Amino acid sequence: MIALDEDALICDFAEFYHIYDYKSFPVDYIATLADGLRNNARIKLKLMGLEIDINTLLLAHIADSCAINFYAKTKDAKSGRNRPKSMVEALTAKSEKQYKQFDTGDDFMREWRLINGN
Repeated sequence: MIALDEDALICDFAEFYHIYDYKSFPVDYIATLADGLRNNARIKLKLMGLEIDINTLLLAHIADSCAINFYAKTKDAKSGRNRPKSMVEALTAKSEKQYKQFDTGDDFMREWRLINGN
């Protein structure tokens, strides 16, 4: 767990056990506490490959199902307009972040001036 995301483990220990310096405890004790973390702990979510707690996803799915059931009884549904947006899709969508790389500090400053209109 430490190799995967030490910061997440530290946050979980602080939140659940009020342990702020896990290195001051015996390794077997810390391993026991790490194994005992709930499935919604940051490090456990990361181990499972999730970004959002499964309960949140289930609630979003229920909300989506209710919205679709309600929508199906409207005039818009017959024509395929104004379909409700999925909460599950909104919660699980991967954002496409754009990054720029600069070879020199001068290149960065040139781009910075362009962005700021200087």
